[in-house]
Amino acid sequence: MDFEQASPALLAVEHVRKRYFARAGFLSAPKPVDAVVDVSFTVARGKTLGIVGESGCGKSTTGRLALGLEAPDGGSVYFDGVPLPKYGSPAWRAIRRRIQLVFQDPLAALDRRLPIAAQIRESLDIHAIGDTKGRDQRVLALLTSVGLTKHHASRYPHELSGGQRQRVVIARALATEPDLLVCDEPVAALDVSIQAQVVNLLMDLQTDLGLAMIFISHDLKVVRQVSHRVAVMYLGVIVEEADSDHIFKHPRHPYTQALVASSPTPRQKIKTPMLLTGEPPDPAARPAGCPFHPRCPKVMEVCRSVPPLAREISPHHHLACHLSEPVTLEAMAS
Repeated sequence: MDFEQASPALLAVEHVRKRYFARAGFLSAPKPVDAVVDVSFTVARGKTLGIVGESGCGKSTTGRLALGLEAPDGGSVYFDGVPLPKYGSPAWRAIRRRIQLVFQDPLAALDRRLPIAAQIRESLDIHAIGDTKGRDQRVLALLTSVGLTKHHASRYPHELSGGQRQRVVIARALATEPDLLVCDEPVAALDVSIQAQVVNLLMDLQTDLGLAMIFISHDLKVVRQVSHRVAVMYLGVIVEEADSDHIFKHPRHPYTQALVASSPTPRQKIKTPMLLTGEPPDPAARPAGCPFHPRCPKVMEVCRSVPPLAREISPHHHLACHLSEPVTLEAMAS
């Protein structure tokens, strides 16, 4: 992706890679694990990019790279046209006001020893936003904006329900008036009815505040509801990306087709349901060629040896699959 062409985007992630080293046992040698492999995407102002895929596909790592919480081993991350500063640097701390994270487990994200008001106010104190009276007023306004009341301010996390705790986490993330929220499985730990409340809250806040969001989830129904664009990840690679309505109505990658078939809408008709067999491969022993080929029902011989390149198959629809690209003899031999 040419960053100059993508300059209007608030966030641009270009060809990022992240590798970890893990031991299978105490005495074994560490093995490389490629969590993210050459991932690129953009997030427009006021829009939501949904990142969906099975557990272990690299979604959360991608979110941390976008936040600057981890440095990529390759590639670049641009925020508002500027390369993301080094983690922990003064410039990074300054830009963190504009990028915030909503955690998956609200109880683990909150300090059980502090009342709610103190935890929401903490980021205002760290970034020296407003005076003492203004910060107290800001905390109450934030509680109201997420559907809580001033009576919740003095309570502790264990005194709140799961949905209320998640609202507190969202209020804390909004305290610095960020431009981008990275939501890492924000409703996975909640009951279905509470999930709907939190999702509707996020959508309302986006409309009111003009927030951009990266919404990370394995739940396709939720991703479809909140996202303007959707990126489908498999084993550290984005295999398909398109506008939300288009990718759910016209999925092209076999993996996307299987995901959509597993989560149909009430009026959606699926002629030939595609069921996945087996488990995702071990990231420490990535298969050659297309990472999906061991489970793909449409696998071809070229898939076993040549990694497919992502290309635009229609306006704003990118796909990494040999089924939609011409493969030359030179590519098969490389």
